[in-house]
Amino acid sequence: MKYTCIKENLEKALDLVSGTAGKQVNLPILLNILIQAEESGVKLISTNLEMAVKVQVRAKVEKTGSFTVPAKTLTDFVHLLPEEQVEMELIESELVIRCGSSSTKIKGMSADEFPVVPEVEEKHGYVLKVNDLKQAMSQTVFACAKNEVRPELAGVFVGLFTERFKGLIMATTDSYRLAEKKVPVEQGEDEIKVIVPSRTVHEIIRLLALAKEEQGESNVRLWISENQIAIRYDSFELTSRLVSGRYPDYTQIIPTSFKTTALFSISAMTKKIKAASLFTTMGVNAVSFDLNSSENSIAISSTSTQTGEHASEMDVEISGEENSILLNHRYVLDGLQNLGSEEAEFKMNGADSPCLFKAKGNEDYLYIVMPIRQ
Repeated sequence: MKYTCIKENLEKALDLVSGTAGKQVNLPILLNILIQAEESGVKLISTNLEMAVKVQVRAKVEKTGSFTVPAKTLTDFVHLLPEEQVEMELIESELVIRCGSSSTKIKGMSADEFPVVPEVEEKHGYVLKVNDLKQAMSQTVFACAKNEVRPELAGVFVGLFTERFKGLIMATTDSYRLAEKKVPVEQGEDEIKVIVPSRTVHEIIRLLALAKEEQGESNVRLWISENQIAIRYDSFELTSRLVSGRYPDYTQIIPTSFKTTALFSISAMTKKIKAASLFTTMGVNAVSFDLNSSENSIAISSTSTQTGEHASEMDVEISGEENSILLNHRYVLDGLQNLGSEEAEFKMNGADSPCLFKAKGNEDYLYIVMPIRQ
């Protein structure tokens, strides 16, 4: 194996693949990146057995072949090279890297030991705008369950062309809050419902943030089969297993009407909640919201046996009846941070019912928080 490429291209490719290599101590080969030099170019591949990432690198290949080297060592080293051409050659069981005036040998392992990465089943295919997909994933994945007692809740529900919406719906819930985002689809029409592991979604967000919209490529391709999802954009392709099981019917907890609606400034509300959060009991994080429709104000208060108590008011626009609710401040702040707007609506029915937050005038994204029972 022998090839030459530009340092910048190699560095970018390594940054893309190295995130997946890594945490498996019982299988040392998974700490490595597989380098495949073919006549058409060079491929870098990493996997953790749940997901795999392949990246194409533009290179001049003199001799084909394949080899694996530790992801961290290679990535860290390439970052330190000068902005020049990099030559890589496999000599016996070492990867020889020549760049400028330096020559380095990195020990690795045979490519035969690297797990076979399954090919993408191009079954149900879709095309979406890359920024829409990235935003939808960021606005939902944070509300996944953090433990895997119920594996389906630790994943992200992905529904395409379902009875609820003729496009893409992503939803997450950990039983205490719920986030749902609707996104238009450029191409594709098959109905499908799957659960994507939250780790996969975090990795896709990272890859999309690193990848560049080259030659005006603003579309991302998505394929879904019974047990696999694949995404292709820029020079990378990610494949991942899906979570088996059915996602619970979360739509039952979304209220269809509300008794009280308040319109407020997100930045002002965030400051008020952060102040109140300093005076809450650890673990419960309870902050009280009292909506006063006659005075168009929300009173925000909290109390803690350790730190003291706090009360403040803010002017808002309220329609409907007076109402109050006790909420976990962390859940509320998470939601407000993801609304991506200056003004938001706070809708509720009573102290024992779920309340809803949404950006003013935006029907594509909703965030629901369950009340803390008194």
